[in-house]
Amino acid sequence: MAILNLTPDSFSGDGVSGIDAALRHAQRAVDEGAEILDLGGESSRPGALPVSEQEELDRVMPVLERLVSWPVPVSVDTVRPALMRAAIAAGVAMVNDINAFAAEGALDAVADSSVALCVMHMRGAPRTMQADPVYQDVVAEVRGYLAGRVDVLRGRGVAPSRIVLDPGFGFGKTLEHNLALLRGLPSLLEEGYPVLAGLSRKSMLGQITGRPVSERATASAVAALLAAQFGARILRVHDVGATRDALRLLEAVQAHAVG
Repeated sequence: MAILNLTPDSFSGDGVSGIDAALRHAQRAVDEGAEILDLGGESSRPGALPVSEQEELDRVMPVLERLVSWPVPVSVDTVRPALMRAAIAAGVAMVNDINAFAAEGALDAVADSSVALCVMHMRGAPRTMQADPVYQDVVAEVRGYLAGRVDVLRGRGVAPSRIVLDPGFGFGKTLEHNLALLRGLPSLLEEGYPVLAGLSRKSMLGQITGRPVSERATASAVAALLAAQFGARILRVHDVGATRDALRLLEAVQAHAVG
């Protein structure tokens, strides 16, 4: 899953503005091996302030309406029911909600559709989520929260085949919490749903390597590879080519081991 930030304040510094620039970014991602394009019009970096609903719609919809005709599934990353509805009407394949469809009206916007739904765990809100997050057992608590949100979705008639889980790396978690969640991905898989992992360029990688955001492509590819080895089915990344190369190496080693 390639990240396409349609924002000027993306933490990763790769935000794009304008339809042509966004389409060029998307084409490059597809050329490098992206199998899903994830569009976001509001930054969710720590400390980020919300934008207006209309501004998010104006950023995302013109690009989304062009991309849905491409032979690659398109996901929209939003917490707003209005954008969820507009994206579904335009032909989006997935709604990726960092708020786990807990906002008023979010369930109503998606429940009766057929699109995939990515349910993410976040402690707090982007503006405050990194203010001393505390867990007794981060893996158990994240799993319990996600299971509870799945129950709500299932109660609204959402088919299990539509559901994807995301533990929310970096969303209200310390480095130690993130590492525990990475090791604990097999526990989340026991819920019976595919898991999405988004570790790309995040601050945990900077804490480990000492490198700024612009120099985290290698660490991001390695983190994605580890997530895949722990069972993640979808890898949400900025550096598609590097991640694809890492996965090709893993696939080659696994094929050799089997054959």
